[in-house]
Amino acid sequence: MTPHQIKLVQTSFAQVAPIAATAADLFYGRLFEIAPEVRAMFPDDLSGQKKKLMAMLGTVVAGLSHVDTLLPAVRALGRRHAGYGVSAEQYAPVGAALLWTLEKGLGTAFTTEVEEAWSSAYTMLAGAMIDAAREMPKAA
Repeated sequence: MTPHQIKLVQTSFAQVAPIAATAADLFYGRLFEIAPEVRAMFPDDLSGQKKKLMAMLGTVVAGLSHVDTLLPAVRALGRRHAGYGVSAEQYAPVGAALLWTLEKGLGTAFTTEVEEAWSSAYTMLAGAMIDAAREMPKAA
């Protein structure tokens, strides 16, 4: 990611943060619409999960300026997700749901340039999570 892309992600996330609860509702609604098979991985009551999502996004977005210190935590997150049964293929609908949510939350501020910056960030982070999960020892 370029410094300009990092700034775009951080600036646009700051615009979404005030509507965090709505953004989380949009995200999970869209995720379960496009990947209904993942619904069973989540609790019936998503209120805590929604708060975790937005807090994690905030942490990751802030950390993009120091990706070398961010990546170990992202890799650990990938290993935890693998423990929950998340497969590499399930990252694609999560990314699609995230971009869709940002488009809805940002409206006209969700420019092609902003979308490309978020896509780049998600691709990098999801790739680190997937790689870390693949490095885990397989159960016998």
